[in-house]
Order: sequence, then structure tokens, then C-alpha cells
Amino acid sequence: MHEIEPYYNWRDYYIAAEDEQSPFYGTVYSEFDFDKQIYNFLLHPQWDEFGSLTLYLKVLFVDYEKQYCIIELIGEWNDAIYNDIMLLKRELIDVMISQGIKYFILIGENVLNFHASDDSYYEEWFQDIDDGWIAGVGFRDHVIEEFQQQNIDYYINFGGALNELSWRALKPKQVFHHVNEFLTKRLGL
Repeated sequence: MHEIEPYYNWRDYYIAAEDEQSPFYGTVYSEFDFDKQIYNFLLHPQWDEFGSLTLYLKVLFVDYEKQYCIIELIGEWNDAIYNDIMLLKRELIDVMISQGIKYFILIGENVLNFHASDDSYYEEWFQDIDDGWIAGVGFRDHVIEEFQQQNIDYYINFGGALNELSWRALKPKQVFHHVNEFLTKRLGL
């Protein structure tokens, strides 16, 4: 896992450590000091912490004018033991919502498992964004099934074209365009 870096080809468009509105503003990263880990596995030092012991992230892009963000995740999403959704909601999502973000694209191809608790923070997030949406792109099938078994897919949109989107071949605004177009049709917006 220590060789899996957050996606870096969009650094010409956005760097969270240089965004004064980002909770990660001013973060200094090391290329050599592996200070993060999930269980016994070291993580690449470019991933950001938000309080979880098993889930890390990287805010890849934010457009405050168009009100969307793209967040890449890695690890085990564990609400049952570590209450990851509460930490994610309080430490990052609430900050972004307060800055007008209402469209959230979560890149989940490096999320290995999901362990549910209750859905209250997902419901709160969903209610806080009114006419916005939350999309899960590239999540593994078994992780999507775990979200669906707990009815979290009521709040986060998964599957279909969202799992087939070749997001790495696109620019951030193109990713948003494709996700927004798909969800507009799916949700009848």
C-alpha cells in the first residue's frame, strides 16, 4: 500500500495544501517519512489524515464557483469501530459545505472494505446539501454491496456509469460534467 499515491496529474489545477479554504492548507509532506499506516501496512506520505485509523483521503480538486469537489479515498471505511463517517463529516465535509460545496465525488477504487454502523451521518450529509448530490466513483463491487446492504446507497449514488467512468483520462471539470449528467438523468433533476 505504501506505493499507492493519491492521483497527482491534476496538481496543475488544484493543491489542497495551497488552498487557504482547505482544512489541509499549509500541510507539508515528506516523500521519505512513512508516518501513516492502516493496521500493519504503511501508506504513501502524500495521503491526508482526518482522524480515522483506517481511512485516509486526498482532496484532488475543488471548484468553489461550481460548488463541487473530488476526493480520493484509501483504506478500510469502518463506521462500526472507528465511526469514520462521523470523522469525515465533521473534519472535512462540514467545512466544505460551509464554503458552498454541494456536489461530492468520492473516488473509491482504493477502499478495500466497508463496515457499517447506523446511517445518521449519511442522512445529515444528504440533508445538508439540499439539491446537491454525493457520488461514489470506481468503488469495488463488494464494497458497493456492503453500502447497499445498509441502505447507504439512498444517500450516496453508486454503480452503473459511475463505476465505468475512466476518470483518470479526464480533467476535473470533465469528471464533474459526466457525473452530473449521469446523476441528473438517474435522479430526474
